[in-house]
Order: sequence, then structure tokens, then C-alpha cells
Amino acid sequence: MTEAPHIDLSATELFADGSPYEAFHWLRHNDPVYWNPTESGGFWALTKYDDIATAYLHPDTYSSSQGTMLGGSFRSSSDTSSGQMLISTDPPRHTQLRQQVHQAGFNPAAMARTKECVRACLEAALDRLVENGGGDIATEVSPAMPTGVLAATMGLPPERAAQLQRLTRTMIGFRDAEYRGENSSDVTLIKSQLDIFEFFAELLDERREDPGDDVVSRLLRAEINGRPMHESEILYNCLNLAVGGNETTVHTASFSVLTFIEHPDQYERLLKQPELLGSAMEELFRWTATNTYVQRTLTRPVTIRGRHIKAGDAVTLWNSSANRDEDVFDDPDHFDITRTPNKHLTFGVGRHHCIGASIARFEMEAFLGALLARGLRFELNGPVEKLHSNFAYGIRHLPVALVS
Repeated sequence: MTEAPHIDLSATELFADGSPYEAFHWLRHNDPVYWNPTESGGFWALTKYDDIATAYLHPDTYSSSQGTMLGGSFRSSSDTSSGQMLISTDPPRHTQLRQQVHQAGFNPAAMARTKECVRACLEAALDRLVENGGGDIATEVSPAMPTGVLAATMGLPPERAAQLQRLTRTMIGFRDAEYRGENSSDVTLIKSQLDIFEFFAELLDERREDPGDDVVSRLLRAEINGRPMHESEILYNCLNLAVGGNETTVHTASFSVLTFIEHPDQYERLLKQPELLGSAMEELFRWTATNTYVQRTLTRPVTIRGRHIKAGDAVTLWNSSANRDEDVFDDPDHFDITRTPNKHLTFGVGRHHCIGASIARFEMEAFLGALLARGLRFELNGPVEKLHSNFAYGIRHLPVALVS
């Protein structure tokens, strides 16, 4: 093992101002089971594909019940959402919740409404972009798709869907000055979570009075083992759906435009060969990996590559590093829209495979398809500003001009 550079995966500066991929490369080759100390203790970081996939596939050992985000939830002896929110629940409880959430939000009627709404919101945003000759992709175009998802699945008018999106963006970006303002990170996180719960509590009251076919109404009618879902379970899973359906696709779409600006040969090839859209989309998911990691907590001691990890330790699974693992992907630092096979871990794998992956793929397919159909080409028209977050690898601002 060579002498370690200073790598702190908890530092947002690494993701907003530096190059996390250089750090991941060093870790994969020199310290793939890495202890990352922090002021409050520390956590283990897995950066190799096989180790991360193994952890995903063994929820009995790598538990989700203590929360999936470092420092990102209310904590007592265990995460308050444990056993109630899908992503912070282990089998068999996880299976029961996933079934209800899937039936509520991803049934055929809901998916049809969602696709129609996403297309309408996206086309309107692109119309404005074209009319203005450019704009900020990250704030004016990318949010249109998840706004459509929230409007359709939650049964919300566009302005309320946009309000909810702003709340979830603040929750994920709680360490970024643009979202926290003069508040501390902790205050911003707590306030944003409370604001989201208040939003959904009000929505639950409305749906009790006037039920519909939206996800909230369906969860109010859902039963687990013969009993209705508790209100806290509904609130937590609405939060889960809102955040998961919002933040990842927004940043993936923005990074996709930036990636094509940086790799114009690949974009020109896609314009000439639109039949490559499917493989291009999967390569963008691999390349961007905007959900950088998830946290797990060990239920028993394990030894990985000679490192002994205790029961109760936090272990982070770095999807963005796994997607650049040289043992799995040929020339992984080369962006190639024809790459196949492409078994990236952007959506996880196993029981905790992202429940919204199908919608995310539809959103990106619609986004890329619309760019190709319009023949849009972009160039940067100002500095790119990345999000100060190690959980969501995101872009705050991406100013572009349209070019012929």
C-alpha cells in the first residue's frame, strides 16, 4: 500500500470543487476497504464493484435500518424511519412495504399519467430554452421532468409539485450555502424534513376528504398484514418517493448535457444514430452515478480484503466508484455511448434495487429523445456550479447557449 493522500469522503468540497474519481481510483488500487475518520467517529468505505454488489445482496449482514445517508436523518438509538420507510427497512418488512408502495405509485394507470405529464413539462421547458437561445439547464430544464412525476403520482397541480421539489432539493442540499442560506447544515436539514412532513400531512388530510387514484390516496387505502398503514409509514414513504424521484434524475439530466458538451464526438454520433439512445442512456447512468453512495450498518463482524469490521459499524457503498472499476468495465474512464454490457450499480442491485428505476429510465429516455428530435447542440455560457453534497453528485447551475 502506497502512502495515502488526504481523502475525506465526508467533505463536500471533494465533490463540488475537486475530483472524486481521482480519489476513488486511488482507493480502489490502494485501500479499497477504507476507514474514513470524522469528528463524530467515522465510517468504512467500499469502493470495489464486487464488494459493493456483495453488500447489496446480503441485507441480513448489511442492514439499512440505521439509515442510508451519513448524518442525514433524525437519530436516537436507531433511525426514526427504521421499519417504516422503504429504504431504511430490511426483509421481510421491506418486501411488504415495497409491494404496497409499488402498487400505489407504479401501477399501469399511474405510469401512463406520469409519462404524459413528464412529456408535457419537458416539452414546455425546452420550448422556453429554444425561445431564449439558451438558459440554465440545471434550474430551467432538468427539474421539469421530476416536477411532472410529482404532479402525476401525487395528484398535484404544477405549482405545488414545484414547491415540493424545492423542499426536497433543500433537504438533499442541506450542506450547500445556496440552500441553507445563513442557517447551519443541521438546522437546514431538520427544517427541510419538517417542512416536507408538514406538506404531506396536509396532503393526507386533503386525500382523506377527497380521495383519488394518486399514490397518497392509494397508500391511505393500503393494508399490511390486514391492517391499514400507519400515518407515519405513509409520510415516510411519500418522503422517500418525493426525494428519490426528484434529485437523482435532475442531476443525471444536467450532467448528461455537460457530458455531451465535454464529449462532442459522442453526441454527434448519437445525433446521427438515434438507435443508440438506449446504450447511451445506460452509459450516462454509469458515468454520472448521481446517487454517489448508500450507507449500511453491519449486523455482525465481517472481514473484507483482510480488514476486520465490527458489528454496528457504518459501511458506505460507493456506487460512483464501482461504476469506474477497472476489473469490471473496460477502459472505465472513457465515455462510450455504445458500451455493452453495462452492468452499472447506479440503481443498486438485489432487494434494494431502486423502486423508481423504471421511471428514471423513462425520464432520461424522454429527455435525450427530445434533445435529438430537436437537434439541439449546446455550449457553456458561464461557470458550472456543482452541489456541495457527497450524497448527491449534482449540478446547481449549468448555463448554456444553443449553437447551430
